Amino acid sequence: MRVAVIAETFLPQMNGVTHSLLRVLDHLAQRGDDVLVLAPGADEQPTTVSGFPIVPLPSFALPSYRDVRLATVGVPRLTKILRRFAPDVIHLASPFVLGWQGVRAAEALGIPTVSVYQTDVPAYAARYGVPAAEPMLWNHVRRLHARSTMTLAPSASAMTLLAEHGVERLSLWGRGVDSARFSPERRDEELRSSWAAPEERVVGYVGRLAAEKQVDDLRVLQDLPGVRLVIVGDGPLRETLEAALPAARFLGFLTGDRLARALASFDVFVHPGESETFGQTIQEAMASGVPVVATGRGGPLDLVDSSRNGWLYRPGDLADLRGRVADLTGDDAKRRAFALAARRSVEFRSWPRLCARLVGHYEEALVAGAVDHRRLPVAR
Repeated sequence: MRVAVIAETFLPQMNGVTHSLLRVLDHLAQRGDDVLVLAPGADEQPTTVSGFPIVPLPSFALPSYRDVRLATVGVPRLTKILRRFAPDVIHLASPFVLGWQGVRAAEALGIPTVSVYQTDVPAYAARYGVPAAEPMLWNHVRRLHARSTMTLAPSASAMTLLAEHGVERLSLWGRGVDSARFSPERRDEELRSSWAAPEERVVGYVGRLAAEKQVDDLRVLQDLPGVRLVIVGDGPLRETLEAALPAARFLGFLTGDRLARALASFDVFVHPGESETFGQTIQEAMASGVPVVATGRGGPLDLVDSSRNGWLYRPGDLADLRGRVADLTGDDAKRRAFALAARRSVEFRSWPRLCARLVGHYEEALVAGAVDHRRLPVAR
């Protein structure tokens, strides 16, 4: 199969979209497929990944968030690149700006598209002080996905949200987790002792330090007796959060085995963001044998079985967040039972299994596209 991947964000920036794409590309390489990756160009971006070429597209960095780049390529250039590669299907990864151009180019060529919804951009509007923009952003999302052959949502809550906003032709496609890399065996007592005293319990967070992640909510845990807060990640709010959370340890951005060791060395994992469509770090914490306390909204609802492998707290109720964390840090037996259940709950979520399912969706899009592309609007 020939697959063109149009990625709204990609290397060298590591985030949930990039992480899942790298696993997909590995799987397609093992299958022997031909793939072309189109993504916003950036310094230090590799020329290939998993043996597949990357086409860097003209882009610019957001002034307030330099790691985020927006592509400025037009439909004619995308159409020319795609026509030359002649893909069977186009994978639109978290489409929004570049994805909109991509779906229009695909229409012009009559190529089916699989749009993988991953980022709740409209929900970010309120977090960044422009709540009035949310309806307009949802209108764009609805229009983009209406022109896709099919849309894949990462969680039941994301499917419901999209359906409520008029998006059709929806299927569920979750995310896998590497249970060999993320494992309780990675726990590193020496590393842990560099963060906290033996009698303390380590409560950790992993993710971007940006407004939509609501990391500031963790301030309610700072003075929790016997708790040491450890934060892994980087982003535009790092300095602000370091000032707001002076008792926390900030480790910066970690990846690979360093991230796996850090996660496995937590006692409890916290996830405060309310706009998550999935929650990959929740899965990685669970695979590491670490129980999770997460907000009861969005993607975490599919992952956290409250009172079995972690706790879901009432969205926005920081007293409830504090109480749930205190419950697990103060009860070693309960925490160990939750940890065991957490590991077991994700062992079946392997990337090979999830990627094989994705290829099945590509094949469905090929069939649907052969029938439906004639009724799509002309690209404009």
